[in-house]
Amino acid sequence: MRVGVHINRFDHPAGGPALAAELAAAGAAAEAAGVSWLSVMDHYFQMEFNGGAEDPMLEAYTTLGYLAGHTSTVRLGALVTGVTYRRPGLLAKIATTLDVLSGGRATLGIGAAWYGREHEGLGVPFPPLAERFERLEETLRICLRMWDPDDNGPFEGRHYRLAETLCVPAPVSSPRPEIMIGGGGEKKTLRLVARYADACNLFATSPEEVRHKLDVLRGHCDAERRDHDAIRRTVTYTGEPVTTGDLDAFLRDMEGYTKLGLDTVILAPRTGRPAGWIESFAAPAVRRLAELG
Repeated sequence: MRVGVHINRFDHPAGGPALAAELAAAGAAAEAAGVSWLSVMDHYFQMEFNGGAEDPMLEAYTTLGYLAGHTSTVRLGALVTGVTYRRPGLLAKIATTLDVLSGGRATLGIGAAWYGREHEGLGVPFPPLAERFERLEETLRICLRMWDPDDNGPFEGRHYRLAETLCVPAPVSSPRPEIMIGGGGEKKTLRLVARYADACNLFATSPEEVRHKLDVLRGHCDAERRDHDAIRRTVTYTGEPVTTGDLDAFLRDMEGYTKLGLDTVILAPRTGRPAGWIESFAAPAVRRLAELG
């Protein structure tokens, strides 16, 4: 099981002027530690559990572009992009740009969006949940169309209409950037994973719950005639040991997950100084987790 790091706070004690250097240091620390994944949230307002909307938040893809310029091996993505935030054609172009400039290290993480306050606050339409899922599926189809070099024709959907699905230059990733769908909804989200995604991301609630979600995903894959093992399976872990720095407690928590065929556990430290945390916690976690198998 590999280790990823999810940067989700930007409240550096020295404020905004210190963030660029801190992020560059975090990228360097992640690669030195053997971390395989580096992500940020795709939100415009900070989450309530992380201090609330008045706390600092950076725009995701600008931040990922900056990280791309300060790293060379770690995979980069938003965990996850809200489908409502950007028009699908523009999102595909943004993700392609990240992929090209990072040398093929981009993942398009995407989900149905949920944070109503930032939509209302910044004037972004926030349709009902059922419509957001419809838009999510159309967005996935549009991205796949734009990444198909043999089909630049129009797209006609219920919510989106594109006269051209042209995307030049093409992604560096072969055959295209990885698509990761976040969430564990059993009727809609995991069905979309089986139909469109290369990776899924679940919350590490418990080994039993994650095993159940993966069984549901397997059922959807069977219905879609998709190889379940072709989907990279990841979990996001936000347990107390990440905050307290208790590596032994973290490893005890992980023991139940190591038998589930998970590719990556993504750790989400709630700190505005992630570089130091990566050096002190994530680096030994990479080594110790590898020993668990």
